[in-house]
Amino acid sequence: MPPNKTMSAQNAVPISARKKVSSIFTHAALLLGVLLFAMPLYGLIVTALKSDAQVQDVATLSRMLIPSPVKWSNFAEVIRRIPFVQYFANSLTLVLLNVAGVCLVCPLVAYGFARFRWPGRDVVFFILLSTMMIPPQVTMVPVYLIFSELGWVNTFKPLWVPAWFGVPFFIFLLRQFFLGVPKELDEAAMIDGAGSLRTYWSIVLPQIRPAIIAIMLFQGVGSWNDFMGPLIYIHSIPKMPLALGIQSFMMNHGSEWPLLFAAVTMMTLPIIILFFLTQRFFVEGITLTGLKQ
Repeated sequence: MPPNKTMSAQNAVPISARKKVSSIFTHAALLLGVLLFAMPLYGLIVTALKSDAQVQDVATLSRMLIPSPVKWSNFAEVIRRIPFVQYFANSLTLVLLNVAGVCLVCPLVAYGFARFRWPGRDVVFFILLSTMMIPPQVTMVPVYLIFSELGWVNTFKPLWVPAWFGVPFFIFLLRQFFLGVPKELDEAAMIDGAGSLRTYWSIVLPQIRPAIIAIMLFQGVGSWNDFMGPLIYIHSIPKMPLALGIQSFMMNHGSEWPLLFAAVTMMTLPIIILFFLTQRFFVEGITLTGLKQ
């Protein structure tokens, strides 16, 4: 046997062993990272299932990490003490209105920037991107005064109407994705007699479905977790969304940690379920956006 083949055969086993060891270390590091990031969530759920006495009992590690007995009644107690269903319905309404707005407006505006040439297009796009650099604290007071003059304070309108005028980051994100869709599809549709809107709706828009789902998740989670907006514009208890309602509950029952954590768990659970149901589209949308040039 030639010497080079003998050396290759001898080195094959060490290379395979090194790859296996590297894979083990990689999986161990990933598992450690998952455990570290899951610890706060585990602590949240465990505390929600304890009694007040169990929360104060830190004598042993097992008592801290495992509720015994499990107190499922904390969740029912939260619903009994606060209008949780009403808060949930308010948050869900805001999420649906915001998601509908960005899904209808942002792709249409992004399509205009990506597919059409019109005077001042690049200047307008530059101004659009510039608005992303402005801190929201700068525009908070002027925007509040505008909504106050319109009589929208203590209504849901300031919390969902802006989404129907487009979100600059989502428009930029979708524009980059539209640029990755071959223009030959548009040309073929137009040869068949389709107009611009027909081409957009039937041909191009289905090609960017992962990106649409990604912005839906971004906007949905942002609206669900929004605290500052409701704090500024909502004053009456029946109109509070979950984030503001739980803060009000904390002000009145802050010392009852199991009930507070149970309320936060019920608020967090829908987002976790939504992410696990749509994570494939979410990751695909973020990975592909801007790469198909």
